[in-house]
Amino acid sequence: MRHDHILTLSCPDRTGIVYRVTELLYETGCNILDAQQFGDEESGRFFLRVHFDVPGPAEIDVLHEGFESLAEVFGMDWQLHDGRHRARLMVLVSRQGHCLNDLLFRVHSRQLPVQIACIVSNHEDFAPLAQSYGVPFHHLPVSSGNRIAQERRIIDLVDREEIDLVVLARYMQILSPDLCDALAGRAINIHHSFLPSFKGAKPYHQAHQRGVKIIGATAHYVTRDLDEGPIIEQDVARVDHAMTPKELVRMGSDVESLVLARAVRRHVEHRILLNGHRTVVFR
Repeated sequence: MRHDHILTLSCPDRTGIVYRVTELLYETGCNILDAQQFGDEESGRFFLRVHFDVPGPAEIDVLHEGFESLAEVFGMDWQLHDGRHRARLMVLVSRQGHCLNDLLFRVHSRQLPVQIACIVSNHEDFAPLAQSYGVPFHHLPVSSGNRIAQERRIIDLVDREEIDLVVLARYMQILSPDLCDALAGRAINIHHSFLPSFKGAKPYHQAHQRGVKIIGATAHYVTRDLDEGPIIEQDVARVDHAMTPKELVRMGSDVESLVLARAVRRHVEHRILLNGHRTVVFR
């Protein structure tokens, strides 16, 4: 049985980082399966992702001690992940179900190596869909009077279900600063992305009225700044004057679903490292 792990790290860029990391892996009897690195001249930081096979469980403690020592020398922010662990997801959704449906199918068909531990919604529309996939569904209505209590129940579910990642799959509620902070680095949102930008109700209808030629979607980490968190993944689709608002909505839904699925995969495979307000995303 293979004991593969993934190391991710960032630190001030200097000589000897890769040498010392690979030396430790070699001395511990590890076999490197894949390695990617990036040195950012602008920030002066170095980023590394190494996927490797460990001889057995006993060597994990040795690696932890070794990386802790290297972290002191190089000023590293590092994490060691079990490559066999299937991340547990909570999906938040409102009344637009295309992203939720796409994620459920990808997980069910084993295209996406995660577990959807539960679905949470402020509406009951997708309870039957969740039931058809055997996924627990939690209806948590929200209003101005119960928002704090509702978000507290979300956090309780995150803790109880040992959630690794919260996915906002067209969840049409603005998260409070406290909830954003509680989920920092482990919550991904998807939203439409137009040039120019259209905010408010029916963005695809607004885009149609302005005669846009490109529509798209952006997946990003959730922060206190609404829709301005570090970007993980984006994509676009070309449209033309002959398309109706309904056709734009359909195309936009397809792009949103694809972009969100890509972002989730990048996160659970530990391919994303933060570089200030930007991200380094290893392919």
